[in-house]
Amino acid sequence: MIVPIIFLILCIVGSFFTGLPASFLVNEMIIRLARNLILVLSLIFPVITGLGLNFAITLGAMAGQIALIIITNFSIGGPGGFFLSLLISTPFAILFGFLVGKILNKAVGKEMITSMVLGFFANGIYQLVFLLFAGTIFPIRNDTLLLPSGIGIKNTVDLASIKYSLDHLIPFDKIKLPIFQKLAEYPIATFLLILLLFLLMGYLLKTKLGQDMRAVGQDPEVARISGINVEKTKIISVIISTVLAAWGQIVFLQNIGTMQTYGSHSQVGLFAVASLLVGGATVDKASWKEALIGTFLFHFLFVISPLAGQNLFGNAQIGEYFRVFVAYGVIGLALVLHAWEKDKAKITLSDID
Repeated sequence: MIVPIIFLILCIVGSFFTGLPASFLVNEMIIRLARNLILVLSLIFPVITGLGLNFAITLGAMAGQIALIIITNFSIGGPGGFFLSLLISTPFAILFGFLVGKILNKAVGKEMITSMVLGFFANGIYQLVFLLFAGTIFPIRNDTLLLPSGIGIKNTVDLASIKYSLDHLIPFDKIKLPIFQKLAEYPIATFLLILLLFLLMGYLLKTKLGQDMRAVGQDPEVARISGINVEKTKIISVIISTVLAAWGQIVFLQNIGTMQTYGSHSQVGLFAVASLLVGGATVDKASWKEALIGTFLFHFLFVISPLAGQNLFGNAQIGEYFRVFVAYGVIGLALVLHAWEKDKAKITLSDID
């Protein structure tokens, strides 16, 4: 619990130096929680299954963006376009998750670094497809998506047609009562979706599959002796993670309203992992509680650090450097502690022998 406590202190102290009203900070955090929480939740199943921190959720984010490009190409917007993008992204995410899971089964003990490298590798293929194949091999009917040359998707894709399509799905603004008019400002439908995912995750962990995941995470060899298909269980865990990441990226981008075709997915793994670790999770232990706490604290620090840096040091960039340092630093610390604990366990076992 020491990590979330430290971050809570940093957030409280930093908020005093921003000069921002508490109401603004509360509203900003409500929006950021709705925007980012599903992406952080996507990390939980691989941790439970013993795969560590799945940086390859970047591939899930790519699946979500592929779906958004498809619906934009066919000019499908509104809530229908949003839910169609969830549907389209799912088979891509399942395929990507299956391939990642197969590779991670070949990299036992090195899953985290392998998942990170897979993210970089997939990014190269993604850029090849949308810079070279879009407009040539894959026809694009919506010319606004294409670069002036007619080949390749533009760096920025306008998602105005689905902006807030989930956040404002429930039409509170049409109910002429003050309380409902106030609720219309918040992404209630998004939180309901998150709550549904929380409940489904809790249910799944109580099923046989969930118990198998826990068993594999605790000791794969014992799980194998017990009759559990360890490799299959890991693959299913990664598939679920990748699908959640795809949906999470779509939820994130419908709130933003624009998509950086070649950049929106690049930091997804880093920030989601950092958020989970800030909440008190470890490489081999995580739950929805750490995801919720960590997402709040990490993004609260994101909100206050530039302005706090400006007011304290006369330079907002210092706050930017600090939050990037925090993101990488908390991941590095978690990996060092994990390696140290593994070495300590090996030493203890050798003493017993």
